[in-house]
Amino acid sequence: MNIPNGFRFAATQAAFKYEGKLDLGAIVSDNPAVAAGVFTTNKFKAAPVLQCQEMLADGRKMSGFLVNSGQANACTGDEGRANCRETLNLAAKALGVPADELLPASTGVIGAQLKMDKWEAAMPSLAESLGNVDPVETAKAIMTTDTVHKMAAAEFALKGGTVRLLGMCKGAGMISPNMATMLSFICCDADISTEAWQTMLSDCVNLSINRVTVDGDTSTNDCVMALANGAGGVAIETEEDYILLRKHLLSVLEELAYKIVMDAEGGTKVAFIQVSGAKTDADAELVARAVGNSPLVKTALFGSDPNWGRIICAAGYSGADFNPEELVLKIGGILVFRNGTPEPGDMDDLLNPIMQKRDIVIHLDVGEGPGSSMLLASDLTKEYVSINADYRS
Repeated sequence: MNIPNGFRFAATQAAFKYEGKLDLGAIVSDNPAVAAGVFTTNKFKAAPVLQCQEMLADGRKMSGFLVNSGQANACTGDEGRANCRETLNLAAKALGVPADELLPASTGVIGAQLKMDKWEAAMPSLAESLGNVDPVETAKAIMTTDTVHKMAAAEFALKGGTVRLLGMCKGAGMISPNMATMLSFICCDADISTEAWQTMLSDCVNLSINRVTVDGDTSTNDCVMALANGAGGVAIETEEDYILLRKHLLSVLEELAYKIVMDAEGGTKVAFIQVSGAKTDADAELVARAVGNSPLVKTALFGSDPNWGRIICAAGYSGADFNPEELVLKIGGILVFRNGTPEPGDMDDLLNPIMQKRDIVIHLDVGEGPGSSMLLASDLTKEYVSINADYRS
């Protein structure tokens, strides 16, 4: 994996929740980078989310990310905000960058204050690791109930040289975005303006990470943040340059989005829910999210049960404006339902091989309108219930 120029990575064990686990990481750019961010719309935003929004508001450049797992620092009030700022002061001194150029992110249990003594104790080892670990170790440091670390990369050539992108994220539960979801960090070595980078990130997030669901919950800590430091010496100047960078950024985010749903807590399936023919994109999204978040659809997926009636039912209560007589349902390319009635034949027999696969395409055409949407959804398993029943223990 070709790492973007001018970025160094750090990871260490701070024992915020568990002994012997990487749970504190950092990504540092050798020179201040153009920064962009997209954040949760949950009204109870965690302290690091509020801190990042405040820091990014004036458009200044940033020098890196500071991220921890095991402590969310959400719903912690003024003390939580003060602790967040102090972690930046501690890390800035250890890593050799200004505190007001480090963007924080946290994940873990809501409500507990940060263990500041452990933060202070971990700083020497975090500093020692900077530049001496690869991105995989940093990606591991942000995992909670994830079973695997999640990364994606891309590179492409422009007239001025090669541009490289690297993304990492964590996320397996409490996932249903209303902007973005989980924690995600993007590094890029192109030279681009702040406005263009923010617009590009927002657009690409909306087409990728913003279109996944595991359990219908939007976290207090969700963020997608990106740095572009220009260290590769390639400027994004023309419309063609912009289009190519956007294409590859979207590719990275789409890969991360798929990996989140594939690693959903207890998950065994990834449903690609495609909706077309709606009067508007908003109507199409209502249908997709109703189907993807339906506990009955999700449990049918887990059981490899071709119970297509649950899909039709969810579309019907979605609130979208469509004529039910016009809805056409296909599962894995097989026509299942149209003109208000099921297709003839043994659907269980036809669909059984499809339902055994990990990836299952569910396509609903609801009319002749221009609206469309897509959603990646996991199934709902016994293991999901077990994980979340025991999450704090």
